[in-house]
Amino acid sequence: MPDFDPARTAVVNIHWQREVVSPDGTFGPLFAEQVIRHRVASYAARLVAAARSRGSLIVYTQTVHRPGYPDLIANTPLFAMIADHQAFLGGTPQAQIIDELAPEPEDVLIHQVRLSGFFGTELDTVLRGRGMETLLFTGVATNLAVADTVFDAINFGYRPVIVSDACTAATDQAHQASLETLGLLCPVLDTEDVLRQLPG
Repeated sequence: MPDFDPARTAVVNIHWQREVVSPDGTFGPLFAEQVIRHRVASYAARLVAAARSRGSLIVYTQTVHRPGYPDLIANTPLFAMIADHQAFLGGTPQAQIIDELAPEPEDVLIHQVRLSGFFGTELDTVLRGRGMETLLFTGVATNLAVADTVFDAINFGYRPVIVSDACTAATDQAHQASLETLGLLCPVLDTEDVLRQLPG
């Protein structure tokens, strides 16, 4: 693969929220241990800082619900947990992005209420309007929101790249199986590989 053009490359960071990746978050028991053990957030933060300094667009998808959850369809066990635990309420500390990956003013925050960051959001409009072609994916979980957003990115015509050490799932096995599946559709590179191909 040729070097990435920073001006046409966006880093898409999925669900780096306290509810998901902090031990005390609603979904922390599923994902926090993996995030901490593999230092996943530190790899994502390194990629974000480097890409931002080279002029790439930095995007965060963030699950945010309104009080009373009128925007929640609890048709899966994980979605049902959101209302049961009063999770992801807009304006609450637990719904915010973790400090290690705190957005800068020029970054883009996309609020979502379904599995994919594209579904029912302005993500495609923002990316297309900025002329983005390549999307570098970090986040949680590799086999859930990351994969679903990647599949939509492919359908929308983008060139996704999975940053393997900047993503994780509930288990190493689930993460690896997802990388193998996603690798049939797009490049799977670690942070070092991506930075070598990002000029500047």
